[in-house]
Amino acid sequence: MKLLHTGDWHVGKTLRGRSRAEEHRAVLREIAELATTEAVDVVLVAGDLFDSASPSPEAEGIVYEALLQLTHSGARVVVVAGNHDNPRRLVAVEPLLALGRVVVRALVLSPQEGGVVEITSRAGELARIAVLPWLSQRDIVKADDLMSDDANRHASTYRERAARILASLTTGFSPGSVNIVLGHVTVAGAQLGGGERTAQTVFDYYVDATAFPADAHYVALGHLHKPQKMAAGAPVHYCGSPLCLDFSDDDEHKVTMIVEAAPGAPSQTRAVPLRSGRRLRTLSGTIAELAALAGSTGDDLLRVRVDEQARAGLGDEVRALFPEAVDVMAAPAESTLRAKERSSDSSNPRALFGEYLAERNVGDERLVELFDRLLEVTYASASA
Repeated sequence: MKLLHTGDWHVGKTLRGRSRAEEHRAVLREIAELATTEAVDVVLVAGDLFDSASPSPEAEGIVYEALLQLTHSGARVVVVAGNHDNPRRLVAVEPLLALGRVVVRALVLSPQEGGVVEITSRAGELARIAVLPWLSQRDIVKADDLMSDDANRHASTYRERAARILASLTTGFSPGSVNIVLGHVTVAGAQLGGGERTAQTVFDYYVDATAFPADAHYVALGHLHKPQKMAAGAPVHYCGSPLCLDFSDDDEHKVTMIVEAAPGAPSQTRAVPLRSGRRLRTLSGTIAELAALAGSTGDDLLRVRVDEQARAGLGDEVRALFPEAVDVMAAPAESTLRAKERSSDSSNPRALFGEYLAERNVGDERLVELFDRLLEVTYASASA
């Protein structure tokens, strides 16, 4: 049986207001062509199809067209919701996508209710796919209760509940099937790639690698944007995002994972590089130094730091040298240099709040924990 692992598309994401729709169309078309070339049996999409819980019609069109393109290879497609996705929206389109051989799981279900998807390959091999969509701290309590009637578990931590849910979903794994886990989670010890929501990747959301059963042929994960293999008893992989999503993501090696597995044998995995995305780069120097680089950056999207004092027209000078510059920053004024260094990601609410506390010399971790809870409620409300 051959599988393709992708995820963290984040369709609808812009970069400083610049649309990346054409990049998304191109890279998703590339992934669909790979599914056909490789004659895969199953495509695993590990969540965060969208960047926003309220995607634009254009973003929805790109995602739904891409899912159907993936089935043109003859493969079945299995999708889980990520923390950026709106589970209710995905539940609403689930019956329609099912007509196109796309299985959507936006909510955690028990094995009997559909939490385990069974698919037969072209060669007649059976795959059992345990699916684990994103779970907030609030939702994981309800999901854990689905698996058991034990009322004494309310004080358990996120990782303990996640481990119990995974154990329940994978109970039916057997030597006679290809056993797969598809999830959108943070594994302890994994590395961030860039562009993740920091408040939903902290220790409160960790899952231990030991939670995945050793008899799994492959564990296909989404949520972190850096492709990586985790140390575990089974092959546990993040496929990473197919595009660089912000300037903190400097990984030039975006990939799609191809997996070959058979009952009773170890799986074989390989990463296939993706070519369609544009690189995000940061340049720095004086105008004279930057001018020497003009014409050497191709179609890369650029963040440019100018080591000179701000002045009228500086941005225009830089964009004349680099038409693909989406962010231009001058050297900070002397008064700002004396202030504490600010985070490079101004879109990160948790980082901004940390800077606010630092500037006021406040070191109370309880405030940070409270802020994280409020941020989680805000994200959950946006998905409701």
